Amino acid sequence: MTRVNRAWEEAQKHLVGGVNSPVRSFKSVGGDPIFMERGAGACLYDNQGKRYIDYCLSWGALLFGHADKTTIEAIRKQAAKGTTFGTATEYETALAVEIKKAFPDMEKIRFTSSGTEAVMSAIRLARGVVRKDRLVKFEGCYHGHADSLLVKAGSGLATLGSPDSEGVPADLARLTSVLPYNDSEAVVHFFKKIRGVACVIVEPVAGNMGVVPARKEFLDTLRRETKKNGALLIFDEVISGFRVGFGGAQHVYGIKPDLTILGKIIGGGLPVGAFGGSSSLMSALSPLGKVYQAGTLSGNPLSMVAGKSVLSRVSKATTEEMRKKTDSFLNEMRSIFKKKNVPVSIQSVGSMFTIFFSRKPVRNFQDSLESDQNAFKRFFHAMVRSGVYIPPSAFETYFVSSAHGAAEFQKTLNVVKKL
Repeated sequence: MTRVNRAWEEAQKHLVGGVNSPVRSFKSVGGDPIFMERGAGACLYDNQGKRYIDYCLSWGALLFGHADKTTIEAIRKQAAKGTTFGTATEYETALAVEIKKAFPDMEKIRFTSSGTEAVMSAIRLARGVVRKDRLVKFEGCYHGHADSLLVKAGSGLATLGSPDSEGVPADLARLTSVLPYNDSEAVVHFFKKIRGVACVIVEPVAGNMGVVPARKEFLDTLRRETKKNGALLIFDEVISGFRVGFGGAQHVYGIKPDLTILGKIIGGGLPVGAFGGSSSLMSALSPLGKVYQAGTLSGNPLSMVAGKSVLSRVSKATTEEMRKKTDSFLNEMRSIFKKKNVPVSIQSVGSMFTIFFSRKPVRNFQDSLESDQNAFKRFFHAMVRSGVYIPPSAFETYFVSSAHGAAEFQKTLNVVKKL
């Protein structure tokens, strides 16, 4: 047996499905997962020493690439002082200040240990403040694995949701309504029929059905209808924050949500989540208000200093430079696919993109499902064999870091040419 085979066999003995997050199992693309050992810059190295140009980047968390020296040094210094205290620290305040430079409407912030936890807490806050129970989400948008969010759409626009996972109580799922993404008419129709909505949560640039930007008119409708009906609007910018631009999608679209969720990049590659909004809204959260939320490792010193190390180097110029080089790279890739007469829709915003094997643009989850999944599987394995690592799912986002340069892009393009 090779080392890879042994690692996979051993993992399956001790870990559920051999992994700690389902997509890593390669179940959607087939084959055995790759076990990575280290990362450097734009590249990953597996446990056999093979090098891959990485466009997954820990699902978007690494804006400056793997093992960024400045971030690693910040973590090293803090680790020598202690990894966790369970007390207040100045590191939390310092990271909050950096976040507010890009997201000034997040007047007060609460840190958590994951995006899932931040979403769960923001929804509880919304329900506590509005004093209503119904949650509205959209098909194809993923907001973590909390029970209220693992819900699929019903049979009609205003139909109550049903569980999308075993273990989710039907009674809880009924408090979640699922609408089609980018469909303004569905939103208006829903609010005409349904009352008792506490909040609407949306990815303003979807990243979990592949990159699907929201239409401006769709987000305007959400803002108008939530205000009119006394509900809160929550933007989940765990992926899009600092990726689509400095200040996230809300800055790009010019729309102010009531609450914003952040994660990934703000932890510099370490576990983190955050949610925030106006001071008056956030004051309903404990210890000031009656909506309870807590976490032993929330505001962990290592995550805080790593995040500050990254965000202190990010600016409008940084994100714009990354957008330009991503656009240039993708324009060349589009040209290659066109010459090969392969129908693809390459969609991007900022430094995030997805290659859909589709003859038409992808505007919602149904469009994404209609893309050629088998073509993607062949593409995935061909890229990986050639030393280019992309997300092992047709419904995920690819990312570019500041460490990606001309050499990495050219090798990637050469691989695509030979497919």
